[in-house]
Amino acid sequence: MDLSITLIIVIITAIISIGAFNNEKTKNDLIFYPPYISRGQLYRFITHGLIHADVGHLIFNMIALYSFGEILEQYFSSPVVFGNSGKLLYIILYVSALIVASVPDYFKHKDNYYYRSLGASGAVSAVIFSSILFNPNGGIGFIFLPGIDIPGYIFGAIYIIVSTILARRGRDNIGHGAHITGAIYGLIFTYVTTKLLTNLDILKWFWSQVTGG
Repeated sequence: MDLSITLIIVIITAIISIGAFNNEKTKNDLIFYPPYISRGQLYRFITHGLIHADVGHLIFNMIALYSFGEILEQYFSSPVVFGNSGKLLYIILYVSALIVASVPDYFKHKDNYYYRSLGASGAVSAVIFSSILFNPNGGIGFIFLPGIDIPGYIFGAIYIIVSTILARRGRDNIGHGAHITGAIYGLIFTYVTTKLLTNLDILKWFWSQVTGG
């Protein structure tokens, strides 16, 4: 049985994250640390997505990634979207989102020797919001609010508003800015790639799903 790209990412991330929980050297070698990145350790733009702060952080991100990534991967691989190139473009979305979502924090903290961050949240946000474009009415709340089903486009608006407020407060050591950047990047990536590589008008599709037209 062939494993999906999403499941492979989840497995690799889980193995490395669990291994780093009690291994400070591994965590320090992979963590997002702007002063070291400015000295040439560019790989940290990607490797920080392979480690997480704790079990809860890891489980939350991986459940979200698996739930939405499996669906998005199927959309990407559909003949009317990217077809045989779908899996490659899905990988490109995920990896590039790790980088892009971290760029604002890099410039903000490149001289801050006390700032570190970790986790795949930026890339997961990109996957979630890309998925929303394809399936805006799909229930998202079951992951975050058990028993409550929220249409994707409504959840997306709430997500951005809450993340913006929390990012401005900056009181909790969570990279809410990366969440926002990743979400926006997921939308832009999906729009641009479908525009250039397919005949699908993703915005028209999104609107028709929302309005029932």
